[in-house]
Amino acid sequence: MYDGSETELLTLLGERAGIAGDYYDIQGTHHVTARETKRAILAAMGFGVDSREVLAQELTRLDDTSWAKPCDSVVVMEQGIDDGEWSFRLPLSGGDEHKIAIAWELRDEAGDLLKQGEAGPRLVPEEVRYVQGTRHVRLRVSLPPGLSAGYYDLTASATGSRFEERGSFKLIVAPSQCHVPKVFQAEQKVWGLALQLYSLRSVTNWGVGDFSDLRNLVEWAGQELGASLIGVNPLHALRNTRPHHISPYAPQSRLYVNELYIDIERLPEFHSSPDARRVWSSQEFQAALEGARKIEQVNYDVVSHAKRTMLDFAYRQFLRDNYNGTEPSLQPTSARGWLLERFIRDEGDPLEQYAVFQVLEEERRLVDGRPLAWQEWPTQYRSPESPAVREFARRHRKRVRFFQYIQWIAAEQLKDVRGKASSSKMAIGLYRDLALGSDRNGAESWMMQHVLALDADCGAPPDAFAPQGQNWGFAPFHPLRLKELAYRPYIELLRKNLRDGGAIRLDHVMALFRLFWVPRGLPASAGAYVHYPSEDLLSILALESVRAQTLVIGEDLGTVPDWVRDRLARKQVLSYRVFYFERTGEGQWKPPGAYPDRSLAVVTTHDLPTLSGYWTGEDIFLRAGVGIYTNDQDKNRALDERQQDKAKILAALKAEGLLPEGLSEDPASAPSMTPELCQAIHQYLAKGSSAIVLVNVDDVIGEVTQINLPGTVDNYPNWSRKLSRTLDELHQDQRIQQLAGAMRAIRAPT
Repeated sequence: MYDGSETELLTLLGERAGIAGDYYDIQGTHHVTARETKRAILAAMGFGVDSREVLAQELTRLDDTSWAKPCDSVVVMEQGIDDGEWSFRLPLSGGDEHKIAIAWELRDEAGDLLKQGEAGPRLVPEEVRYVQGTRHVRLRVSLPPGLSAGYYDLTASATGSRFEERGSFKLIVAPSQCHVPKVFQAEQKVWGLALQLYSLRSVTNWGVGDFSDLRNLVEWAGQELGASLIGVNPLHALRNTRPHHISPYAPQSRLYVNELYIDIERLPEFHSSPDARRVWSSQEFQAALEGARKIEQVNYDVVSHAKRTMLDFAYRQFLRDNYNGTEPSLQPTSARGWLLERFIRDEGDPLEQYAVFQVLEEERRLVDGRPLAWQEWPTQYRSPESPAVREFARRHRKRVRFFQYIQWIAAEQLKDVRGKASSSKMAIGLYRDLALGSDRNGAESWMMQHVLALDADCGAPPDAFAPQGQNWGFAPFHPLRLKELAYRPYIELLRKNLRDGGAIRLDHVMALFRLFWVPRGLPASAGAYVHYPSEDLLSILALESVRAQTLVIGEDLGTVPDWVRDRLARKQVLSYRVFYFERTGEGQWKPPGAYPDRSLAVVTTHDLPTLSGYWTGEDIFLRAGVGIYTNDQDKNRALDERQQDKAKILAALKAEGLLPEGLSEDPASAPSMTPELCQAIHQYLAKGSSAIVLVNVDDVIGEVTQINLPGTVDNYPNWSRKLSRTLDELHQDQRIQQLAGAMRAIRAPT
């Protein structure tokens, strides 16, 4: 039993659970984690914290848990390390360990036996502990050398004269670094375009950019513009209802894809369905589509209703054309039917659970007459593992398959985009974005509730951007449970999002090291950092990156210690550098050569003003209009600071010989953002050391309003604004052609 005061035990348990005792903010101010914050976070992790006695019991339980089973759940090691080891624990009387022999077998992912061996007898304990009065020993066993990167299962049996103890664990052998594309191995630097996929206009889409639009863009950018990659917003599954469920960074699941991006007209069953063709050709439906195309913002209600209606018709026709039998024993009768069945088999339990969640949510909405969070469902449906849920899935097999069908056709169309990037000779290809978290009331949260701390949110400490701190509303991974599960949920997330190759941006990459937890009910300023097993997480990231041949970029903005960036760089995770923020200590803009070699440089992001909006101060006026600036003094101060910053930008361009003709360091010489000034700023980045320069289409064509205005929900049209030019018009836009020419001259690989 542990001794000490309640405060001492609270601190000790917090340390054991990964809660940081203090941190330094971006200004260098030291913050000590409050006692009640520790207590609240520990409670969110499932620990008892009500008294000194309870804290002592929890510490003892935590100690005893690691001795309750022979092996840790997972061991992660780096490929090429020959002195890897693992531990076997067992109850043993004194001296009996000299009689113990441990036999083990190592199997690969296919279940085939690769190696086997034996350790002992006469093993020397590495550690001895008494658990509830019984002596336990920990014995060390060496791992076999020369293992290739991958996932293994190791089973072991310890035998003595009077007993046998069995154990097993997952062994993960990882490469030393993430995938490095050939273009970077040749020390070449590249550039690409970025945009929000939903914002793409075309004469064929249904009011939201789709995978056919993206395919068109990839082909044009690769073959005509010489771009090496196309960056898009997270493509995760959303509910697509305003205002709370349209943010790509707050999806209902990061495992699967938003059905709004499916091009319905590419489905053979859409064309063969009489019902679909009848409704689609009706005057009412065509008028709705035309209206959705013409308006300046995505009409999520209209578009999602239109696409779901046609997906329903297409699916019914798909079953008629490719299956026979009755529910639930539908059997495929065609190659296309078997393709869906193979997809369902390969995706396994995660897709099954995701689809079942969708059907459950539909039914509960009908039964209750309103949307309910899964935490409000009848108890038997709140866990995906419950017998009631399995029975529900059996009874609703045809509808469950409908949502599996949606993900299959989305995956096929996305795969086609990847193929077009390859055939267009893009050095990298599609650059996707993996959001930090998901909606706590969505499918992913229901599926992963066993590894989430649902009584906490994650966010960020106070900084200049958000003086009160930030609460993002996502339940964080529980670090101890994550390791107990051999990191399976994390691996699944990576695999689903890296499998299309190209590149991926990890939103808030610092979460691999530490994450700012905010106990529910407390302000963000009262949060604290919780540490994660970063070496294991980075190693798994490297393994999945190499397998998928996917470059990794880590979004490392905000309060990020230098040691975090150093460790990411060693793993070949590119840093994410935003021009607006790359300043010297004196507030001047850093020269291009100061950017790290292994970085991606971009002018702005979705949460910041476009170049045109920045130059005119549109973002400042927007903030004042929605009440973020509470008085004219704050607004005017921000406008004065912006003028000073514009002068510094112009001075930086002049220092590099890039200041457009007719401009000076005086902001009055450039009252608005011109194509020439936009191009000069991107040339400034292109001259630098960064491996990648990303160009936002919004900036090139002069969009003024920003994509998302943090701090707003329904008083600003976040995640809705479309591009002012159609895809065909972008092809002919001289501003893009000229900027692409300038980027090719500096960046394009030979």
